[in-house]
Amino acid sequence: MKLTLAQLNLTVGDVNGNVARMVAAARQAAWAGSQLVVFPELAVSGYYPGDLLEEPAFLRQVEAGLQSLRAASRELPELTWVFGAPLMREGPGKQLENGLLVLKGGEVLLRYAKQLLPTYNIFDERRHFEPGPDVAKVLRIGSAQVGLLICEDGWNDDGADYGVNPFERLRDAAPDFVISINASPSNIGKREQRHQVFTAASRRNGLPILYVNHVGGHDQLVYDGASFAVEPEAGVVFEADRFVESVRTLGFVDGRFVEPDGSGLKRPEATGLSAMAFYRAQIVLGLRDYARRCGFTKAVVGSSGGIDSALTLALAAEALGADNVVGITMPSSFSSSGSVTDSEALCRNLGIQLLNHPIHGAVEALKAQFAGSFDTPMQGLTLENLQARVRGTILMAYSNANGHLLLTTGNKSEVSVGYCTLYGDTNGGLGLIGDLYKTEVFALSRHLNEAAGRELIPMAILDKEPSAELAPGQRDIDSLPPYPVLDEMLKVLIEGGRLASWERDAAEARMAALRETAEGRALTEKIARMIQRSEYKRRQAPPLIRLRARAFGQGRQMPIAASFRACCHE
Repeated sequence: MKLTLAQLNLTVGDVNGNVARMVAAARQAAWAGSQLVVFPELAVSGYYPGDLLEEPAFLRQVEAGLQSLRAASRELPELTWVFGAPLMREGPGKQLENGLLVLKGGEVLLRYAKQLLPTYNIFDERRHFEPGPDVAKVLRIGSAQVGLLICEDGWNDDGADYGVNPFERLRDAAPDFVISINASPSNIGKREQRHQVFTAASRRNGLPILYVNHVGGHDQLVYDGASFAVEPEAGVVFEADRFVESVRTLGFVDGRFVEPDGSGLKRPEATGLSAMAFYRAQIVLGLRDYARRCGFTKAVVGSSGGIDSALTLALAAEALGADNVVGITMPSSFSSSGSVTDSEALCRNLGIQLLNHPIHGAVEALKAQFAGSFDTPMQGLTLENLQARVRGTILMAYSNANGHLLLTTGNKSEVSVGYCTLYGDTNGGLGLIGDLYKTEVFALSRHLNEAAGRELIPMAILDKEPSAELAPGQRDIDSLPPYPVLDEMLKVLIEGGRLASWERDAAEARMAALRETAEGRALTEKIARMIQRSEYKRRQAPPLIRLRARAFGQGRQMPIAASFRACCHE
């Protein structure tokens, strides 16, 4: 038989648009001679609709979308459709289930409800859905018996997370292959994790599996696509492109996935993208879709002449086009000459416009007015933060006046410990590098230069010692440990067991070495306290594009007003 994987970039809440994209892909599948077209989890609504699922008007739109799909399937009577949608249910519990429907000729041939509803990290499906019963759903499509799963249902074959293993029932039903529809968000190492989990499940149960995933950016999350096919003996035999839509037709003959003409498939690369290439692709797609879905075509970035704003500008130019990005340099009396000249060189290299708006006059006027109104001189941290907030105000004013999306430039190292100014450099609509540690910011900047074969980001910026430039002679290292040390500490304190093994070993070794001395233990406890005390800042910061297994935002739920003190030297 021939079957088509429709790895689509679907929009949360845009039922009409999603249905239109699904119908177009189904027509493409029918034209290719497929008997089956497969779409991702919750394709009709987009993933994840959140509390839209509590809006009656939205649920009516979903129902209308389902009727439109039934009508479209009548126009393609030889094609079977498999897709996900939120479905109304009867009985006690939640009124909805995360469902899978099989359509053919306008009729519903099969309905399946997701059994395992994740409630960890970024997921909260039990908030809206009732889990389905512990049953296997198998359907004959063409010449094959096909089993059906929805995302998390396929992740528990080792029994580690749930008391139910849907693969057990499927194995007993003995389908020829299994379809898994998914909304699996991307982070570093996730592709390899999917391959490992589903290869093991395929081998244990003797079942070929077709895994179809979403692609595209939704708020903080990015879905990388990378749909794949896996066989019990051969492992992963096919993988769709990453970070782009893909409507791809395969054959299934004698228990094997093949090309439509019956020839063998070209196996995917086992290693995939390098870490830096992955970060770049994920950020670019995340920004591009965030801007498009929110109605922005242009972006503005405050250009300090430092590495964080430089990398943000470079990634924004790649995602939106250089003509659609504006940099603004805002020198103060404490700014080095390089804050302007390095910004000029950077923007010249990137081909973007740079505007100059000095802040000295505004800062002095506010400083004088503050002293006059409150009989208190503005100095020290108050004056430092004022400069950042004046800059933030200017950037927001430019955004309001010109309709540009303001991109914030904080990195994960600084955001972790609160080395940022609320309502100042935290202003913005989206953070591109907020899930990159400072050492990774430098590494990704060098990667962009190497990939371009020239200096997009000037070496003067790459070689510059990091500084907020809010006080005379200020350096980051005066307030924080060196970034190579700090970043390894932060990985353990924030991500811990969610780190990939190759990162975890190095980070834990660094932490163990620190714990051997009283000074190191004191430093570790200091950093842990700084992380905890900065939660209120992060809660008010813009969303950031998630790159790692544990990012700040919806996947990390920590209280603000807490007094827990972790023991960092156990």
